[in-house]
Amino acid sequence: MDVEKISARLEKEDGLSRTLGMQFISTPEPDTLMAKMAVDDRNKQIFGFLSGGATLALAENVAGVGSNGICPGKMALGINVSGSHVKAMPYGGTVTAFGKLVHKGNKLHVWQVDVKNDNGEIISTVQVTNYVIDPKKK
Repeated sequence: MDVEKISARLEKEDGLSRTLGMQFISTPEPDTLMAKMAVDDRNKQIFGFLSGGATLALAENVAGVGSNGICPGKMALGINVSGSHVKAMPYGGTVTAFGKLVHKGNKLHVWQVDVKNDNGEIISTVQVTNYVIDPKKK
């Protein structure tokens, strides 16, 4: 999936993606995408590990960018995020989120997002459901 235009827009605008340091990456498959995020002061918890909330935010943003990528001109709103954190990610590393579309309906998209550490080990697995609608006209 080509997410270069969406990624460039997110890098310029204030928002959670930019605040947490997410970088979105295009993939050759039309129903997948990736993102990277360094584990640093922006997204760690007090014990020096990646915050679970930041991990869920990464997954939800990956799914949102993915839904917007396959439905240009639409607005994707996360309506359900459910994840399991299975391994701690220490400060100083980088996580990579791998998003795969598992259902594309007219209004609902379901994404599976696996977040992995520098060694390719899963640290979290997250399912995201997006509600896809037309933006309101101003």
